[in-house]
Amino acid sequence: MTKTSVYLSDEDVERLALLAQREGTSQAEVIRRAINQYRPQGRGDRHFTVAASGQGSGRSIADVPEEEQLAGFGS
Repeated sequence: MTKTSVYLSDEDVERLALLAQREGTSQAEVIRRAINQYRPQGRGDRHFTVAASGQGSGRSIADVPEEEQLAGFGS
């Protein structure tokens, strides 16, 4: 195991101490558990994130009657 240092705000220091006390463990263990639970939000392939995400009839919007397009937009 390697020792490291982190800078925390006063609020985070208090929160870390409280969490460690509540769990009956060390502050270092609380941090290790948090790191192990951390799942970064993947950025994915930004160019194709919506490609093929919807299911449709395959009709062109030009072929859909105007009344059908406007259905649900007021009276």
